[in-house]
Amino acid sequence: MINKRLLVKNLLAHNDENSFYDKKRFIAIGEKEGKGKFLKHVCALANSNPANNSFIVIGVEDEDNKIVGVDFFDDSKIQNLVNAYLDNPPLISYENIPFPHLPEGKVVGLVTIKSIGKICSLRKNIWKYYGGSVFFREGSISLPKVFDIELKDVNSEAVATIEQHAKNNIELTLDGVIDFLNHRHKDLESDYKVFKEQFVVCWAGNKKMVNGETYFYRVDIELINEQVKLFYSNLDEVTITYNNDSFTTIEFVQLGLGFKQRYYPLEKVVINFSENGTYQITSDLLFDPPIHDKEELDRIYKNNNALVAKVKINAELSIAEVKQLKYLADSYLICFLNGFEEAKERMERARQILKPKYPGINDSLKEALRVIRKVKYS
Repeated sequence: MINKRLLVKNLLAHNDENSFYDKKRFIAIGEKEGKGKFLKHVCALANSNPANNSFIVIGVEDEDNKIVGVDFFDDSKIQNLVNAYLDNPPLISYENIPFPHLPEGKVVGLVTIKSIGKICSLRKNIWKYYGGSVFFREGSISLPKVFDIELKDVNSEAVATIEQHAKNNIELTLDGVIDFLNHRHKDLESDYKVFKEQFVVCWAGNKKMVNGETYFYRVDIELINEQVKLFYSNLDEVTITYNNDSFTTIEFVQLGLGFKQRYYPLEKVVINFSENGTYQITSDLLFDPPIHDKEELDRIYKNNNALVAKVKINAELSIAEVKQLKYLADSYLICFLNGFEEAKERMERARQILKPKYPGINDSLKEALRVIRKVKYS
């Protein structure tokens, strides 16, 4: 079993970026340019390593390998994104790796890419890259290739050595459990469960009872053996259930116009553990978005745009407008789910404008964009 934190450290220590490993300060797959660049690198790494894993480490400074971290990124639909844009798409996962020195909510992103042994290419145009393009790695750069296109296995031994050095052990697992329960989350209710005598899942959060049902908020869930953060949110609420074979979460989002709020089930995630030392994660989108009158939403949408414009020019807001800001993310999200496609771009812009003065509103917009990403690639 590979400890993903050790794997990241070994990748960073191995040498500079190469044909099986890339590093990024951040990725922006919510934007066309960022999505295009990400898909180019995935395609190039898959073609350059047909027989072994390739990796992208996210949240690292390019010059000195300093680990600075990025926001927790919910990856459950990232395979759908790759499938939509690539022919012969590789198997891909995005995992959130906690590091002790990073602030709360910050992690290192680890993208693992596994080729299916066939030449991967862009299926359709994206940003400045044309459908049909084939990319390979040349040193630390992903470049298009139009001749001598052939898959070659040149990195299996190097990757196998790095992964072997990242194998987990009992000491690392125990240290991880103690750190999670007694240090990082000593102010929250926390617990753990051992599955199949091998896997340890820890979770923490504030607990509350509603109609006999137990919910958690400010939730953090980790698979300790692999040092992978499975879920993190300061805003949404989660139910947690488990038996001897599986661990299940259902995430709920609070949504509504103004004070008329209710909870909607968003996604169910089940981790099934096997006796042979493997596990499978399956996710099922449960979200049934609320439908509202288009005229009412058009008015709200225009009011939101005007409110953000006032903040941008540092105009003084009334008490009512400050209250309206509290529901900005919800109302923009509902507008998007009811056909206002441009609301997503408005939310991206609003984050940059509101972040310095209203960090809490920026956080709620970030969560709303996460919901859009889940829904869009389902």
